Amino acid sequence: MSNSDHILIVDDDREIRTLLSRYLTGQGMRVSVAADRRECEALLATSNPDLIVLDVMLPDGSGLDICRDLRDRRPPVAVILLTALKEDVDRIIGLELGADDYLSKPFNPRELLARIKAVLRRMAVVEPEASQAKIYHFAKFEVDPELRRVRCDDGSEIELTGAEFDLLKVFLERPGRLLSRDQLLDVTQGRSREPLDRSIDVLVSRLRRKLGDGTASPLFKTVRNGGYQLTVPVKLSTLNR
Repeated sequence: MSNSDHILIVDDDREIRTLLSRYLTGQGMRVSVAADRRECEALLATSNPDLIVLDVMLPDGSGLDICRDLRDRRPPVAVILLTALKEDVDRIIGLELGADDYLSKPFNPRELLARIKAVLRRMAVVEPEASQAKIYHFAKFEVDPELRRVRCDDGSEIELTGAEFDLLKVFLERPGRLLSRDQLLDVTQGRSREPLDRSIDVLVSRLRRKLGDGTASPLFKTVRNGGYQLTVPVKLSTLNR
């Protein structure tokens, strides 16, 4: 993460926009603000923010619709959803649509800053040096962590969001280990689990769907009151770059 990171705040509450703009600017970030979907889309047409802090409820539409439209945007943009405390359904839908994290209102700006930094770290693309790159092989898939690429044995690629790829990498680095939801959330997002937090469940569900995880020979095992486990063998090879 660099001091030039561009953050777009989309919220119809003027006080929240002003507060966050001042606070994040004071932390060395470049900040743009939008009061509704129309202003958000106008800014996206002329700029490429690194991350959007997006309120779910907007006067001229839903932040979830914006999140859906951003899935295929290039270059990609990270999204942190702002939701009311009891909007559990919206949080789950937002994660399914590709949001990288969420935060319930009211919130502390310092916590939002921590979430922003964590997401941007995950999104950062590091140019690989000329060296041996580690390649993971499991089931019919090949995973290149440096290129953040998942490829099937037929040559096709699986498109994963940043959060999905990070979660998959955690399982590949710990094959066969039972990992609790708290452990997975701490490793992937650097935060503790809130009551009724289902973000890890949603991400695992999305991984299963995208990887074609069948019930006959599942890749991931769900252990009740325990967590999740990658059940297939993982092989590691190197590739000269």
